[in-house]
Amino acid sequence: MCAHILVAEDDHMQAELIRRLLLKEGHTAVVVSDGRAAIDEASSQRPDLVVLDLMLPGIDGFGVCRVLRRDRDVPVLMLTARTAEEDVLLGLDLGADDYMTKPYSPRELLARIRTVLRRALGPAERSPALRVGGISVDPVRHEVVCDGAPIVCTPGEFAILRAMAAEPDRVFTRRQLLQHTRGHDRASTERAIDVHIMNLRKKIEPSPRTPARLLTVFGVGYKLVDSRHGC
Repeated sequence: MCAHILVAEDDHMQAELIRRLLLKEGHTAVVVSDGRAAIDEASSQRPDLVVLDLMLPGIDGFGVCRVLRRDRDVPVLMLTARTAEEDVLLGLDLGADDYMTKPYSPRELLARIRTVLRRALGPAERSPALRVGGISVDPVRHEVVCDGAPIVCTPGEFAILRAMAAEPDRVFTRRQLLQHTRGHDRASTERAIDVHIMNLRKKIEPSPRTPARLLTVFGVGYKLVDSRHGC
């Protein structure tokens, strides 16, 4: 089960450890270090799970959880060094799906994440693929199909295609698309997005030089549109 996971953790070493664990498990991951960024990222990226540290600067984890529960039903796994029973109960009362105290075992963390995702996403058939014309992007199976033919994508390409398929006809700037690739390509730049787009066109367009699906909006960015052209 592959998922897009938001990690809100202000301890950079802990955040990097979690990010690497998630990538090794086949997930995509985005890391933020304060409460406001966590809320903004969850709103714009719509992750499948939020790994949320309670002791965040600005808005703490309790405040973040309140906002997330008010806006949408995203699963939340809380992490904290605070072990007081009232903190645990408050976190669960606010709607956290699970709660872990530091220090924790990486294996246990991954096991808890798998459990929360399994409860939230359920069987793959309950999480339908994103479809734009003849293109199907399955976030759970991490598969792309174009007019019935499987397409092999790199993690960066998949992250971009998934984001665009979730909002067809929306114009994404390079910077916005870059945010979707940060989880697995930290050295990526906005110009690297052009390379991802070029490679995607080779895979999903019948004529990559004259794209009909993955279009350039000059001076702005790119968008994915419905097209009757085959791959």
